Amino acid sequence: MSEKVLDGFDLKKYDTPEEGQQGLMLALKNCTTARLSYCGFSEIDCEAVAQTLSSASVLRELDLSGNNLQDSGVKLLSAGLESPNCKLEALRLSRCSLSEISCDSLVSALKSNPSHLTELDLSRNNKLQDSGVKLLCGFLESSDCRLETLSLRECSLSEISCDSLVSALKSNPSHLTELDLSGNYDLKDSGVKLLCGFLESPQCRLETLRLRDCSLSEISCAFLVSALKSNPSHLRELDLGVNKIKDSGVKLLCGFLESPQCRLETLRLCDCWLSRISCDSLTLSLKSSPSCLRDLDLSNNKLQDSGVKLLCGFLESPQCRLKSLRLMSCKLSELSCAAVASALKFNPSYLRQLVLSWNNLQDSGVKLLCGFLESPQCRLETLRLSHCRLSEDSCVSLIKALKSNPSHLRELDLCGNWKLQDSGVKQLSELVESPDYKLENLSIRNRVISAFRFKTCES
Repeated sequence: MSEKVLDGFDLKKYDTPEEGQQGLMLALKNCTTARLSYCGFSEIDCEAVAQTLSSASVLRELDLSGNNLQDSGVKLLSAGLESPNCKLEALRLSRCSLSEISCDSLVSALKSNPSHLTELDLSRNNKLQDSGVKLLCGFLESSDCRLETLSLRECSLSEISCDSLVSALKSNPSHLTELDLSGNYDLKDSGVKLLCGFLESPQCRLETLRLRDCSLSEISCAFLVSALKSNPSHLRELDLGVNKIKDSGVKLLCGFLESPQCRLETLRLCDCWLSRISCDSLTLSLKSSPSCLRDLDLSNNKLQDSGVKLLCGFLESPQCRLKSLRLMSCKLSELSCAAVASALKFNPSYLRQLVLSWNNLQDSGVKLLCGFLESPQCRLETLRLSHCRLSEDSCVSLIKALKSNPSHLRELDLCGNWKLQDSGVKQLSELVESPDYKLENLSIRNRVISAFRFKTCES
């Protein structure tokens, strides 16, 4: 309750009854960030937050996600948003049981005071629907709107919402840099085709586009490539995961990847029905123009060892700058470990995260990986090997490697490997606790051993 300005306030840290929560609300006026998610908020609490927003508060970021606010709660909140004293920059209302009525209240408030908000999250409100997005577009098309990030994940949207969004964003396109429409199953290829009308506009500045789980096929890849080739210089992240785009869709995407104007840094193709053929297409394209890609996710695809071997043709290239590679649940064996370890020895210094969980690697595979880990040029910080059928022998290999090159690995995930014995777990835990090693988090047997307290003592 001090007058000192605080960076953050997280209500979940306080075990208080409802009456106590209302008292703690008074602290919001001195906080720049308020995390009030999943706290069982009521309409009365919304009214208290609205009063804070209406006052001369320093609040800039507000997260009310996971509370059953409903439309009535948002209407109360909007009274604070429309106040000229409100300087809120980020508002998160994910999973708050909202409908189109909430969009109407928000748009009315934001039009009254639109210039500060740069982030709006309305995801996981499945009653929002196309009618809610249409209302929201009344704010988006306003010349005073400065929104940079918009999340409409899992809001039961169809191609109609894409049409509304494109129309609004073409009216005022220069600010939006991140758009998340994931989990809207009825979007389909027809919705992406409409969306590409905005993407190909020279005024579009979108850097992140997420279309995960939107019932897309290879046809969407064709639309996207055509649009991005018209205006390719801004997009940095593309998520097409959990869509049936297949190898033919990836081959089309590669036409964009190999363009010298492509600046894509993150590509997510998790669970897209891909095979080794996609690895071949990606490797050929990325070797042609590999310098920008930093994060590649090919998890939950039947790549098999033959696919990873092809992909290693890119990994071992001196032009490869990949920092994160995710190959979870790709039907891999120890052969993939041999290929990856060999490739990374040629070009080891950039990779920071490697995810190989849910593959049949076994101890022999981990032993091969450790040949890379113990290299002094290895800079890996995160290694995930959960559910890989590992035993005590893997602990021995990992301990030896980490003691040979202890300075970089921060996080090691070995969950779901039930044959690990107490002696191996104990020795790995000792590495976490020792100030001589940088290992901070060890996930094992579904629990996390953290070095946070030790790092705090050192500082």
